[in-house]
Amino acid sequence: MASVEEVRQVVGDVLQLGERTAALERETPLIGNIPEFDSMAVVSVVTSLEDQFGVVIEDDEISAETFETVGSLVDFVNSKL
Repeated sequence: MASVEEVRQVVGDVLQLGERTAALERETPLIGNIPEFDSMAVVSVVTSLEDQFGVVIEDDEISAETFETVGSLVDFVNSKL
């Protein structure tokens, strides 16, 4: 199972958030809240999550709801495991 900490670290690393990574909680909004989280960042985060957790994420599985919060992203990753 993917933990909030693991997903938070992937997001923080991809977006190069540095110390701001520690502030990401399960309820933290992603898209629209973090300026660095644009469409290109979504692709990079998906690729990193695939590598980190050994899953395959199809394009049609990605939605705005998936990236709504850190928690929704964790839940999505866990649904793929």
